[in-house]
This record gives sequence, structure tokens and C-alpha cells, in this order.
Amino acid sequence: MAGMQLFTVGHGTTPQADFVELLRWAGVESLVDVRIGPGSRKHPHFGKDSMEAWLPEAGIAYRWEKELGGFRRLLPDSPDTSLRNDSFRAYAGYMRTPEFEAALKQLLAEADRQRTAIMCSETVWWRCHRRLISDHCTLLHGVHVRHLMPGPKLVDHAVTSGSRVLDGQLRYDAPTG
Repeated sequence: MAGMQLFTVGHGTTPQADFVELLRWAGVESLVDVRIGPGSRKHPHFGKDSMEAWLPEAGIAYRWEKELGGFRRLLPDSPDTSLRNDSFRAYAGYMRTPEFEAALKQLLAEADRQRTAIMCSETVWWRCHRRLISDHCTLLHGVHVRHLMPGPKLVDHAVTSGSRVLDGQLRYDAPTG
């Protein structure tokens, strides 16, 4: 998958028109929603049903991928000891499941065909599970991940400290300095 790119974006409080312009600026053709619950009471235009209408009208494909959603259960024997945040540790463990692998395979196939971004609600990637998905794509699949930020600007993904590949799986147990 050398040469493939994947983008990430967080919608935050962005108005709908500005969000479309941000995606267009980056040339995004397809948006994959990786929220476990694809809705927003404060910003209803970011609800799944709304996005299924207005994104295609803007020329951008949309789909929700529940199996890439965050908020997973933390296993008591999690090996991901270099991650301090329990929700990140839980998601790191989830990334070693067949459900995650199948959903990621579909995402990467899509990204290989068209310019694709994954989206969650958190504006900044380093406080979102997009960070861990990005680590996985970078370290295990050689994908060039770029984070779409307000400005607009693109930031190349920086792999999380303490991550390593062990027996073909991503672990967060390496000493951090």
C-alpha cells in the first residue's frame, strides 16, 4: 500500500459550509465517519442522517463505519501500558480484533480507490482515537496519514511514543523517554 494516503478530520464546532470547504481544500472525495454514535445534539448537521444528505450534495461520498468507532471496553490485562488514557488503551486492544481488521481492510481499499478521510467529532487528532487508527495504518500498512486541521492545514501523522509492532500487531508497551 505504498503511496497510499489517508486523511483524518474532526468536525468540532465547524459550520457545515466551512467543513465542506475544508474537505474540498484537501481534495477529499469520501468521508468515513468513525464515531461510535454518529450524532450531535449541539451540531445536528453532523448527525449521520444529515451528513448522508448534504455531503453527497457537495460531491463527497459519506458512510458510517461503526466497527472503527471509539469507546471500547478496557481489558484488565491490557498490554498497552505506555498509553496513559484508559479509553486509548481500550481502543488499542480493540485494534487487535477481527472486527477492527475487517473494517480497516475495507477503509484502506476505499482509500486506495479515492481520496478518503476518516472523521470523528474531536477537532484535534491527538486527543481522538483517530490517533491510534493512524498509528495502525502507518506502522502496519505503510500508509501516509495526514491530519486535516483548521487553517486550513495538513499535518503529517507523528506515531505515538511507546508504540511498536510485535508479531504483526501494534502494541503500546515500549518505554517512552
